[in-house]
Amino acid sequence: MGFPLRDRIALAAALVGPLLAALVLTPFRTSVSGTNLALILVVVVVAVSAIGNRWAGAVAALSSAAWFDFFLTPPYQRFSITGTDNVETAVLLLAVGLVVSQLAAHARRLRVITVTDADHLARIHDIALLVQSAASPDLVVERVRQQLVGLLRLRECRFEYGSLLGHPPRLEQDGSVVVGHRRRDIDRDGWPEGEIELRASAGGHYSGRFMLRPIPGTVPSLQARLVAVTLADHAGAALDTAGPVLER
Repeated sequence: MGFPLRDRIALAAALVGPLLAALVLTPFRTSVSGTNLALILVVVVVAVSAIGNRWAGAVAALSSAAWFDFFLTPPYQRFSITGTDNVETAVLLLAVGLVVSQLAAHARRLRVITVTDADHLARIHDIALLVQSAASPDLVVERVRQQLVGLLRLRECRFEYGSLLGHPPRLEQDGSVVVGHRRRDIDRDGWPEGEIELRASAGGHYSGRFMLRPIPGTVPSLQARLVAVTLADHAGAALDTAGPVLER
């Protein structure tokens, strides 16, 4: 699988950005210290790392050090540096650029995780408010069903009221999947074939189950699976509060 479009753009920026920055700085290379010129190139590395991945940041750091040497340190237009200070500055530019690229890429990953956590929390909060509002249990079930489709990237999801029939693969409270009497590592092996059962329960009472049909090749994170279990429990609580229901 290739790089996402965003990362391909960042990689192109990593190659071209430092070159353009060095060209812009060339008229000032005799009036601005090498250290300050290097700091400006570090800003380019940070910008590339912020929009791309760690590889784009590393390429930007290497590119910045190379063009700093070529355009901004004597002898100009040659990949050769004379003067201890300029050598040290070039080495520091490379080292700092590499470190900054890793930090920026890490910050980007943390931001993705934070956004994902916020989305999960919003889903749980939405269903909890619906349950507390004494909404119709059927409405809660339908809302949870809709949430599960997006959360677990399902092709189809339906709810069966009442008794639990058969022994299909089951999504457990800990986010694992049980097939028969064995746990399946879905992070490694993917979802089992067919429908997967997610029970709606409260206080040990089962009110029904969501039957999940995943999109082939998709594997939701453990965190997403745990949120799914929580949503199903909210549906179970709403049905349990309403009392026994007939099978729809």
